[in-house]
Amino acid sequence: MKQGNDQAFDKFVRKYYADILSYCRYHCLNQTEAEDLTQETFLRFINNIQSYQHMGKAKNYLYVIAGNLCKNSAKKWKAESIETEVLERELVSDGDIPKKENQMYVEHALEQMQPELREIIIMIYFQELKLREIADIMQIGLPLVKYRHKRAKEELKRLLGEEESHET
Repeated sequence: MKQGNDQAFDKFVRKYYADILSYCRYHCLNQTEAEDLTQETFLRFINNIQSYQHMGKAKNYLYVIAGNLCKNSAKKWKAESIETEVLERELVSDGDIPKKENQMYVEHALEQMQPELREIIIMIYFQELKLREIADIMQIGLPLVKYRHKRAKEELKRLLGEEESHET
C-alpha cells in the first residue's frame, strides 16, 4: 500500500470494512453517519500511510482512528445511539420487562456511564474484541482493561437496577 498499489489497498479495505463500520455504528446517530465515519477512517489511514509504521495489527490502528472520529462526531452532535441486543443477552435477563423497554433502559444506562467504561462495554459485547486487543487499541495495560471491564459491568448493573426501581 505504501508503494501505491491500489489492489493492496482494496484488499485491506475489504478485510476490515465491516468491523470498522460495525464499530462506528455503535457510536453514531444513524447508518449514514457510520458509513461516512468508516470511509473517513480509511481515508485518514491511506493519507497517513507513508508515516505509518507497522508494529502490530493494522486493525488496531484503524480502531484508534475510528474511535477518535466517533468521539469528535459525538461531541459535535451531543448524542449517541447504541444497539443493545447483545448486551441485553449478556447483562439483562429479566423476562418481566418488555424487550423495547429493556433496550431503552440499557441505552439510558450506557449514556450515563463514564466514556472509558462505556467504550469497554462496546468493544467487548458489540465488537467482540479480546481484552488484549482492547488494551492495544486503547494503549493501556491489560490489568486496567480488566479492572474497567469489571467496573463497567458493575456500574451498568447498578444503573439498570435504578431504572427498574423507578418503574415499580
